[in-house]
Amino acid sequence: MKIYLFTLLAFLSCSMLSAQNDSIAMPLYSGEIPNNLKLQEEKTERIGTGRRFIRQISVPEITYYEPAEPKNRAVVICPGGGYSGVAIDHEGYQVARVLQENGYHAFVLKYRNPTSGGYYEDQSIVPLQDTEQALKIARETLVERGYEAMPMGIMGFSAGGHLAATSSNQYDYDFAMLIYPVITFLKPHLHQGSRDNLLGKKAKKAKIRAFSAELMVDEATPPTFLVHAADDGAVPVQNSLLYYEACLANEVPVDMHLYAGGGHGFGMVNPTTEDRWMEALLHWLGSME
Repeated sequence: MKIYLFTLLAFLSCSMLSAQNDSIAMPLYSGEIPNNLKLQEEKTERIGTGRRFIRQISVPEITYYEPAEPKNRAVVICPGGGYSGVAIDHEGYQVARVLQENGYHAFVLKYRNPTSGGYYEDQSIVPLQDTEQALKIARETLVERGYEAMPMGIMGFSAGGHLAATSSNQYDYDFAMLIYPVITFLKPHLHQGSRDNLLGKKAKKAKIRAFSAELMVDEATPPTFLVHAADDGAVPVQNSLLYYEACLANEVPVDMHLYAGGGHGFGMVNPTTEDRWMEALLHWLGSME
């Protein structure tokens, strides 16, 4: 495990990971992009310690990280960003690197932002359209590179966790990993910004319930791994607790890791503890092989 920790810390120091030679960036759609009415001008900001935050995405992209010694599992990663953009580095490319180094095929999804203003026919479904297409492209890519069909998981951070949870209950993903996820769109534990950005500020109650992921869970929900901090001031920990309880009620295998501290958006390294949830996730993935 010391080798893993060294690798993790080394990768966290990199900021331009997607430019490495062993990753392949591809357009998500080869032709017309569904639901688009007009394109936006994509914008990249620097947040925190220089991490990139990409806004106004209307041309989605998927980046593949092929492992040197592959295992029979693949993961689509959805970075967070409150449905206003994607934190592409510490919740995307850096995570993919660690999965890649540990033998897993990783695909980072730069999905469309559901911005209002006449850019989409239905802004609420564009991220879901992209995760459905990501599943298709990931499977096709693996076949093209000589791999047999394998279980495909989806991983998401924050609002990307909401997208991953929703996708795992609608499409043929085989497992899900939800990291400090937005789950519910219902009061009192919702993340208002994510709901407003995805559904609009005047969403009807029926649609709000339809996009509350804890209400989607049933016996067909795939095995799920959850991580959250109790002091998360942006997305209350009750989001993960609601999903965990829904999984238990439907006899869905579920693993949950809670921290007393850490806040929100810490990526792979919670600064309040020496414990590394990514190690637990790798063990969890290994247990399913």
